[in-house]
Amino acid sequence: MEKNILVIEDNRDIAQLVMVNLRDKHLHVEHADNGSTGLARAMSGRYDLVILDLMLPEVDGLDICRNLRSEKVYTPILMLTARTSELDRVLGLEVGADDYLTKPFSVPELVARVNAILRRSDQYQPVKAGPQHSPLQFGHLRIDPETRQVRVHDTPIELTAKEFDLLWHFASNPERVFTREQLLDSVWGYGYEGYDHTVNSHINRLRAKIEPDPAKPRYVMTVWGVGYKFSGRDSGGYAEPC
Repeated sequence: MEKNILVIEDNRDIAQLVMVNLRDKHLHVEHADNGSTGLARAMSGRYDLVILDLMLPEVDGLDICRNLRSEKVYTPILMLTARTSELDRVLGLEVGADDYLTKPFSVPELVARVNAILRRSDQYQPVKAGPQHSPLQFGHLRIDPETRQVRVHDTPIELTAKEFDLLWHFASNPERVFTREQLLDSVWGYGYEGYDHTVNSHINRLRAKIEPDPAKPRYVMTVWGVGYKFSGRDSGGYAEPC
């Protein structure tokens, strides 16, 4: 089935560059040149990916992310930003973007990121109820893959799409140690050098949301010199699927 991509970008040259190269990959691409139009289209939920500029007229990219996620629209978002500070990039991820590219970017990297997000979306979106996809509970932490909801002490926890994917990947493989490169490949779908900070920032935000004490994590553990693993032992042991 043909994938539908929405490009929200006010720079027509950049928009045209993105659209031409994605259409060459047999993707259906639509364009919105301002934030208001882009937000209205993205709200429909009919797209497989939104490529979103950070700086837009009328409604900026961060507000579009916030609005989509607050309305439970979990379409993957690839954010394009001319800002180079880590704070700006982390802010985009925090409000709901799944990945980002800093301008200027190369066409091969753009295509690789798009393909990676679509592959990951195909893997995680069609999760159906069944023995292998039943909710998991570790102590006070409950993870439901069908509704993509997480609760701690029965309190709903708001995770971004990528934070949920990362947590589910960990919880589905308890005690298995993953390097940052393996997590990039398994959760993000790419393993480029230099993107380890993407894993680090997501894990830090995930801990801040689900751990009783993020400084002394119970669930997402650091294995020094190697990577990370998921453990539920300090929370009452492993729970069987609910």
